[in-house]
This record gives sequence, structure tokens and C-alpha cells, in this order.
Amino acid sequence: MNVPLLDLRAQHEPLHQEILGTIDRVMKSGEFIMGREVAALEESIAHYCGVRFGVGVSSGTDALLVALMALGVGPGDEVITPPYSFFATAGVVSRLGATPVFVDIDPVTFNIDPAKVEARITSRTRAIVPVHLYGQVADMQPILEIATRAGVPVVEDAAQAIGAEYKDGRRAGSMGALGCLSFFPSKNLGAMGDAGMVVTDDQALADRLRILRVHGGQPKYYHQVIGGNFRLDSIQAAVLNVKFKYLDQWTASRQRNAERYEGLFLELDVRDVALPKAVYKADGVRHYHIYNQFVIRSSHRDQLREYLKQNGIATEIYYPVPFHLQKCFASLGHQRGDFPESEKAASETLALPIYPELTEERLRYVAEAIRTFEPR
Repeated sequence: MNVPLLDLRAQHEPLHQEILGTIDRVMKSGEFIMGREVAALEESIAHYCGVRFGVGVSSGTDALLVALMALGVGPGDEVITPPYSFFATAGVVSRLGATPVFVDIDPVTFNIDPAKVEARITSRTRAIVPVHLYGQVADMQPILEIATRAGVPVVEDAAQAIGAEYKDGRRAGSMGALGCLSFFPSKNLGAMGDAGMVVTDDQALADRLRILRVHGGQPKYYHQVIGGNFRLDSIQAAVLNVKFKYLDQWTASRQRNAERYEGLFLELDVRDVALPKAVYKADGVRHYHIYNQFVIRSSHRDQLREYLKQNGIATEIYYPVPFHLQKCFASLGHQRGDFPESEKAASETLALPIYPELTEERLRYVAEAIRTFEPR
């Protein structure tokens, strides 16, 4: 049996005609950049996240970049963020000439450890960027309290966490000054190409984002600031408007699959593998974890991955090298051992298939394969 990590064909097939219809509508309208489809998506996503404004942009990376630009982050500034995430989280900081300042993660959630944030704040700190990794919200309340005391804005990297809720019910992206979303095809709500969005409750920031995404021009051809080409195209927005209607259904399916994995691992007495922990589930939050990825831990991760591959099961390693050990950040002077939890996660974590269309047969096949694995 073959089990892919993600099967977008299974997701798109029932929506085929609906998606073709909306693309045809865009073609006939001639609105290929921005336009009504983008405006409709911005309104829907902002409401879904629990904020007033959504600003559609060209990718999740550009969402992070333009968010920091809107806050005026630049050369000489520092931005606090974890060293264990997708590269864009730290990469955009360096692109602006600022310095990423790393804070290690909590080993249970893989999110930034709030207890270690305050000690890293300096007079040059211009933003704190917690990441809601794998679909579970970081512990935001202590982070927000620290940020308030320091007078530093929080930018939420919610690229993997659209709709995920904190223990008090607030949704990812709604708690900081700005929240950044990605609609990369593999996300829970994925486009058919690159797309992203910044959400906020701050009208002044929303207005600034809208100017920055069109090269800083307002009105057109008149530039008081330098922005970039961060516009969202209408076809991607149209596809997302169709798929958005099914997002909660898909999230519920991912949660059911996660619970089924838990039940199967218990039933089969699978040992020496740690399952992800949904820390807010006991608080009755509906979207306690949206499982963009289902990430297990094993001290024999690489051997396990090879064994699963041999049995037709696709997996992925998110992320094998933390930022502080990446060659491009060597000038920061970090060494192995500086952020031990991030390093351990990088060496032990493995993402299993969790997509909504997974069948019971495939879920059981994955669990049984892990049970039969014997490390060398």
C-alpha cells in the first residue's frame, strides 16, 4: 500500500467544477490582480480570524516581510523569534537588515518558550515573532504581557495555523498587532500557487500594508515610501474563496485522524514514539489544534523514516537544521548546543500523513508499520 504525505487530488476532485467555474468568472471579468475576489477573501478571512482587516498578499513569506516593513523594522533592529520554524520566519528579518534573536522552543508544543523571551529583549528589539507551529497556537498571554511591558509589537507567524484557537478562544493571528497567514498549496487552506494574507485589528497598520504591497504608491505612481510587489492575484483568491467554505470540515477531519492515530497507537501498543500533544484540548476549545502537520518524535527518526519509505509511507522532516546552525546565519556566532530543544526537535521529529481524506485503512497501515519497526 502507498500512503502519500498529502493528496491534493483527493481534495480537489469534488470541487473540480466549482473551481473551474470561479476561474472562468475571473477570466471573463479581466480582473487578474486584486479586484473583487481578493476583497471578498480578505473580508472572509478577517472575520474568520476574529479581526477587522485582512490584506491579501503574494505569499506567506511576503506576509511576514510586509508586516515587519509596516512596523518600520530595518537595519540595526532586532526581532525575537524561535530558531525552529520554516526559514521565512527568520529570513525576512535579515532581508530587512535587522538581526534575528533566537529564543528556544518548548519541547511539547514546538513553539517559542515564553519563559525565555524577556531575557532576550534589548533596546534594539522592534518586534517579537512567535510561530504557531504545526497548527497549534503558542502560549500567547505571557508573550503579550512581556511585549506590552517592553513596548514591543507582536507579529504572529500563523502560516500553519489558520483557525487554530488559544485556550481563551482567540484565534491565531488575532492576538498580536499583526498576524501572517500562508495559503501555500499544502496548508489546510491552500491555493493553487502562492498566496498569503496579513490580518490585523489596527486600521492604520492595515492602511500601511495596502500601500506597501503596491510598491508604496498612493495614489498610483506617487510614492512616499518604498514598498514591494506583494499583490495577491485574483485567480488564487477565487480558488481560495471556493475552498474556504470547506475549511472547518477539513480541520475536523484532520482532528479526527489525529485522534484515530492516538487510538491506534494505544491499541497496537506502539512504543518509543511520542505523539503530538494538543495542550488546549482540555479547555474545550473547538480548534485546539488544526494539525497542519502531525509530528511524532523518535530517537531513531531517520531509521524509522527509511523503514516507512520502504513500506510505501511518505513522511517529511520539518525542520532538519534549526536557524542558528544554518550557514547563512553563521555571522551571528551561535554554536551547537545554544538552543538544545530546537536541536533535539530537529533530530527527532517526523511528520506523518494527516490530510482530511485519509482512510481508516491507511491510518491503520501507518500505525501498524510503526509498530513493526525495529531500530538497528
